[in-house]
Amino acid sequence: MTKRMTLFLVLALLISSFGVLPTNAQDATLLIWADEVSAPIIEELSAPFAEEYGVTIEVQQIPFGDIRGQFVQAAPTGEGPDLFIGAHDWLGEMVANGLVAPVDLGDDTESFAEPAINAFTYEGDLYGVPYAIENVALFYNTELVETAPTTWDEVRTVSEEIIEGGAADYGFLIQQGDAFHFMPIQTAFGGYVFGLDEEGNYNPEDVGIDSEGSIAALAWVESMVDDGLNPAGLGGGDIESLFIAGDAAMLITGPWNVNRFVEAEVPFAIAPIPGSGDMEQGAPFLGARGFMVNAFSANPVLAQAFLTDFVATEEFQQAAFDAEGRPPAYLPVAEMVESEYVTALLAAGENAQPMPAIPAMGDVWGAWGNAITLVMQGELTAEEAFTQAAETIREAIAE
Repeated sequence: MTKRMTLFLVLALLISSFGVLPTNAQDATLLIWADEVSAPIIEELSAPFAEEYGVTIEVQQIPFGDIRGQFVQAAPTGEGPDLFIGAHDWLGEMVANGLVAPVDLGDDTESFAEPAINAFTYEGDLYGVPYAIENVALFYNTELVETAPTTWDEVRTVSEEIIEGGAADYGFLIQQGDAFHFMPIQTAFGGYVFGLDEEGNYNPEDVGIDSEGSIAALAWVESMVDDGLNPAGLGGGDIESLFIAGDAAMLITGPWNVNRFVEAEVPFAIAPIPGSGDMEQGAPFLGARGFMVNAFSANPVLAQAFLTDFVATEEFQQAAFDAEGRPPAYLPVAEMVESEYVTALLAAGENAQPMPAIPAMGDVWGAWGNAITLVMQGELTAEEAFTQAAETIREAIAE
């Protein structure tokens, strides 16, 4: 949908609603909830849009982690924003409760990374315009690991060589009970969380936690712990500190740690998640951030226009990337990125799977993470843990 066409539709709908075009089109206010990073960008760049459409842009700054809860409470009462920034995996709850409206990007859809569009697509409808995507990858110390391993067997071999040679205390490390960071190992062995239905949507009736590949992945971690290569009980912060100190050679993490490692002068590079067997590489979860429209907005057409004529523009998308450094979802900006780390993260996420936004995912995280913890603590085998976890998940979904 072109900018000229969007403006025409907005004016036509206003005229049809009021009989005549209200003075200044008019006196409408678009309230936008945004976090501390995006709010200043919107305030700085939105004046031309406001002038062209004759509207006032009001931006309310809210911590990102608080937006979801406040919106769910405010939207049905008419006290919420017209648009808000959020994560794609909020969609399951919000669509189910009728809180967000579908959006139409028209031909502009092709300007965005397909995984980002897929992330904001729920049951066939697009519900958000993305501006950033993120996924984990394999980070490795280039002074300890000359070439990034491409299989998990190689990861183990390299780890053994590093420890036996005294180059570092540890090779690869993964934190205990962290299903999000375990996910790419699970997919590398052919495992999965939910299967897909005929339309390509996550199917809550096909739970793959106890699939052969999932169990094989956890068995690999189990062997690393049993053989003293990966101590139990480590948290993400522990592993990151060991990596910074040069005491660990490899870990799975994401863009949020790039600046920290650079500032600590760690010699590191980023590679795709290693594969196993017929799988060339593991698939991490993909997270996407974007703008969504309140289904209770009094200004739905203007909100749509803001998405196509402000959010889906190179100016805003470039500013969003410059401000935070998250890998951009907008292809024209992504193609101009000069950061070797962002480029490597984007390459590692080419096969990323959108984090499930379906409500059933809420029944997965706890049982999934607990199973990993029980195995790393030596209380259950991989098969026992994931068999029990899958049963718990299926029972919860069925309730």
